[in-house]
Amino acid sequence: MNKLFIIIFKILKRTSMFIYSLYSTAWTWIKLKGNGVQFSSWSTNGVPMIDVTMGAKMTLGKNFRMNNGRYYNKIGRQQPCMFVVSKGGELTIGNDVGMSATTFFCTLKITVGDNVKIGGNCVFYDTDFHSLNYLERRDEKTDNENRRSAPVTVEDDVFIGAHSTILKGVTLGKGSIIGAGSVVSKSIPPGQIWGGSPAVFIKSI
Repeated sequence: MNKLFIIIFKILKRTSMFIYSLYSTAWTWIKLKGNGVQFSSWSTNGVPMIDVTMGAKMTLGKNFRMNNGRYYNKIGRQQPCMFVVSKGGELTIGNDVGMSATTFFCTLKITVGDNVKIGGNCVFYDTDFHSLNYLERRDEKTDNENRRSAPVTVEDDVFIGAHSTILKGVTLGKGSIIGAGSVVSKSIPPGQIWGGSPAVFIKSI
C-alpha cells in the first residue's frame, strides 16, 4: 500500500510540474515581450521577475537558460531570477549563458559574454544605490543624484560560484573563476581564480 501511494504521489508530482512548466514558459514569454526584451532561443524553469523601464534595454543571446524559485536547482536561498534595468541602463547577456536565482540591477551597463555559468543566488550591481556622503543621503533626490555607477563586464567562459556578489566597475576576465560566496569589488584578470570577501587572488588556472 505504501509503495502504491509513493508511485501515485510521484506521478501527480510529475504531472503538476509539467503543467507548471507550460505555464512558466508562456508567462515568461509574455514578460519578456511586455518589457521589450530582445531574445531568440531560451528556456526557463519557473517564472522570473523582469522590470525594464522605458528608455532601458535588455538583450538575451541564444540558448539562454534560467532556474527560478524553490523547485529548481535546490541549493538553498531559492528565489526567481530578477532583471531590473533602470532608464538609460543596458543589460546584455550573451550566448549559452545559464543561471539560477540570479539578480541583475542595472542603472548604467552590465554585459555578460558567451558560455558564462552563474551559480545560484548571485547578484550583479552596477551602482552603489546611495551616495557615500551622509548629508546627501538625508534627501532622497540628492541621494539618487549622487550615487555612483560604473559598468560591469563578465567576459566569455567565466564561472561564478553560488551566492557571489559582483559590484560596480568590475570586469571578470575571460575564463576566470569566482569562488562561492565571494564579494568582488575590483577587476579580475583572465584565467585566474579569486575568492573570499573581499575576493582575493588564489591562483592562475
